[in-house]
Amino acid sequence: MTDSQSKYWGIVPAAGLGQRFAADIPKQFHHLNGTLVAQHTLSRLLSLPLINAIIAPCDVGSGYWSKVPATAEWRVRLVAGGAQRAHSVLNGLVALEELAAENDWVLVHDMARPCITAGNISKLIAEVGDHPVGGILAAPINDTLKIIDADKSIVSTVNRAQYRAAQTPQMFRFGLLKSSIKAMLKEQKFPTDEASAIEYAGLSAMVVEGRQDNIKITRREDLAIAEAIMKNQETE
Repeated sequence: MTDSQSKYWGIVPAAGLGQRFAADIPKQFHHLNGTLVAQHTLSRLLSLPLINAIIAPCDVGSGYWSKVPATAEWRVRLVAGGAQRAHSVLNGLVALEELAAENDWVLVHDMARPCITAGNISKLIAEVGDHPVGGILAAPINDTLKIIDADKSIVSTVNRAQYRAAQTPQMFRFGLLKSSIKAMLKEQKFPTDEASAIEYAGLSAMVVEGRQDNIKITRREDLAIAEAIMKNQETE
């Protein structure tokens, strides 16, 4: 059940350099099945009319954005990114201040997750419904998890049933997310995702099971995996 009183907004941070990707061009501007990663990601979000606007905190001066057709859409706006992901998301929230109400929903999605499906986003929106805080997509862990020490020796095996791999979008109330991120940054702490900021505020987010194919492109080999995923998604 969705919250019919609230509007929905998107923030897609894209200011990172992608050091683990090890390339001269940021990963969002690499080709994936003939189309730039950023175009795939933005177009999939734009396929949901429910999202009123999408803010992309990034290097606005980069000439590569002119090669992303989705940036010409009236619902997409590029704004300056920040040093850390949290700074970029906060910049996106500030850009929405004149548009979004405190209780509106903000969906924060990684630009490097181009395989997200409209169905999975809709599932997140529907299941979080009118939750007072919000929720995230997360996938079960299939691999066995090991705890290791500084010498890279195994210390123990953990119960993977208690763990989930956090994904995006992560959907939270506008005012709550903004205040939570500001509070962490004030303490010189940098959340790696939005749920971390919510946790820091002492609140609990809902978990909605996400698809295993909602991968994040982090290393070069992930492009080949994403290509295979997209080809399979086209047949669904």
